[in-house]
Amino acid sequence: MELAEVTTLRLGGPARTVIEAADERTLREAVAVADEAADPLLLVGGGSNLVVADDGFDGTVVLVRTRGVRVESDACSGAMVTVAAGESWDDLVARAVVEEWVGVEALSGIPGSVGATPIQNVGAYGQEVADTIVSVRVYDRYERAIRTIAHADCGFGYRTSRFKEQPQRYVVLEVTFQFRLGNLGAPVRYAELARTLGVELGERAPAADIRQAVLALRRGKGMVLDDGDHDTWSAGSFFTNPFLTPDQALLLPGEAPRFEQADGRIKTSAAWLIDHAGFAKGYGDGPVRLSSKHALALTHRGGGSTRQLIDLAREVRDGVEQRFGVRLANEPVLVGISL
Repeated sequence: MELAEVTTLRLGGPARTVIEAADERTLREAVAVADEAADPLLLVGGGSNLVVADDGFDGTVVLVRTRGVRVESDACSGAMVTVAAGESWDDLVARAVVEEWVGVEALSGIPGSVGATPIQNVGAYGQEVADTIVSVRVYDRYERAIRTIAHADCGFGYRTSRFKEQPQRYVVLEVTFQFRLGNLGAPVRYAELARTLGVELGERAPAADIRQAVLALRRGKGMVLDDGDHDTWSAGSFFTNPFLTPDQALLLPGEAPRFEQADGRIKTSAAWLIDHAGFAKGYGDGPVRLSSKHALALTHRGGGSTRQLIDLAREVRDGVEQRFGVRLANEPVLVGISL
């Protein structure tokens, strides 16, 4: 199998061995067998946060296709929802809106599987999965045991977690969420979304309206996958927003976005830095270019290579650093290749 078949970038060379794990036992056993043989292992869920080398992966690729959603709900504690790692994330969000489970409606339209969300602490439009995750059930490859890790021990931060910090240790099996019940979404914490909904920051709106507004915003930025639109063939935002010290932030132009953080750091916009370093939307003239809708997405128009993608990413990263003194970090996982 060419890994281009299972990544949203449609890039990546062949895998030596591929195992499709449709149930948890198969998933655990495939991982254990590979570990016992000291065989390199790559887990693939939705393939939406993955950049694989043109040479492919000389090891075992396990496609996580586990399914199942268990719900315990009551008026006092809300809904406790345990979801298998292989379930579609956006399908879960759509169901949450219908079932009136509050807290993930602003995470609509994000591709990939449920199991990947705690690893990156997926977030958008003022929400993060850490807001609703109670625990993550994992297979610990070091201890060769199943463990349940409570929220407080997950190490959630901006686009990171304990699972991302130790990528070779944990295999996510299930994620348990706790949702409040109601037809109004969580308070809106993102200015662009508030403007679209016609509400003030901190106000609430119907969850169904929030989902539709977020989907519209994401489509406008090419961030909703569409097989027929190559401008959406990406791994989402390729770079994370930088966190700077106050002294570093002083070196930015006055008009650069600044968002003060509780720890004293200042977050700025990677997209703004990219655009103002001379890399406009649509930059590039080959099969790999910046999205024509959003400067943060590197897109593959077909017929390209991972090497071309990485070359463009490196050009953008180095150009931003030369112009602003800020070194951008990639968000997707790189397999067999480095930036």
